[in-house]
Amino acid sequence: MTNTNLLNTIIANSGLKKGHLASMLGITAASLWQKINNKREFKASEIQILCTALGITSVREKDRIFFAQKSELNSPS
Repeated sequence: MTNTNLLNTIIANSGLKKGHLASMLGITAASLWQKINNKREFKASEIQILCTALGITSVREKDRIFFAQKSELNSPS
């Protein structure tokens, strides 16, 4: 599962707009919203593009964002 709060925070801090990120991924802004909010899953290629765009270089951070367990979603970071 995607850690929605953490990903949204990282996107906000990056200064990039979600519409721009969606364009980089080749999807619509609505599709990006669905993926961020766990309605659809990110593809591995999309995760790689987002990590590059957002400056996420740590495997641990990537796992915390894109492969969170349900129990981790409501716990403090």
